[in-house]
Amino acid sequence: MKQRLILLPVALALLATGCVAPVGPVEVTRFHGPDTAVLGRGSVQVEPAPGMDGQSLEFRAYLAAVARELTRVGYVEAAAGSGSAQVAVVKVAREVFQPERARGPVSVGVGGAPGSYGSGVGLGIGIDLSGPPPEQVSTELAVTIKERSSGAALWEGRATFTVRATSPMADTGLGAARLAEALFKDFPGKSGETIVVP
Repeated sequence: MKQRLILLPVALALLATGCVAPVGPVEVTRFHGPDTAVLGRGSVQVEPAPGMDGQSLEFRAYLAAVARELTRVGYVEAAAGSGSAQVAVVKVAREVFQPERARGPVSVGVGGAPGSYGSGVGLGIGIDLSGPPPEQVSTELAVTIKERSSGAALWEGRATFTVRATSPMADTGLGAARLAEALFKDFPGKSGETIVVP
């Protein structure tokens, strides 16, 4: 009985880890000028880019995720209309698509071999019954940090990942946090370099 009680927590832990969705890699590209001393300090206000619906719950999840990361790298988040020194402009693009099958659902193979009593030829037909590839969701988070007084861009970055539409990471809340975390990893990053964050 004691062995069963000891093994039960282990089994539950294994089941719990099996339920966690794998997190796909995030591709990140960033650009900035040679002077990075102004980055990661002072006040910043997070705003939606033109054309973005800043009132939608989905987009506000991205605004909040970006604000959290900016605070983590050293900024102080300013309230709307407070006249912050810098502005972080946020843009999000999401696309749902159906990938094409790499090959046709039916394959034919022909094989032959010589034998002691002649030769043999075989024909094999394979049918893929797995159905079409699963639907995918591609999400890109783009942020531009500007100097408020001049409007000059100080830093720009974008983070992109693609997951199955059924993955928990396709959910806005989880996806927003993951993209923002990858985008601001080792901020400000090396300008012009594309990295993959596992």
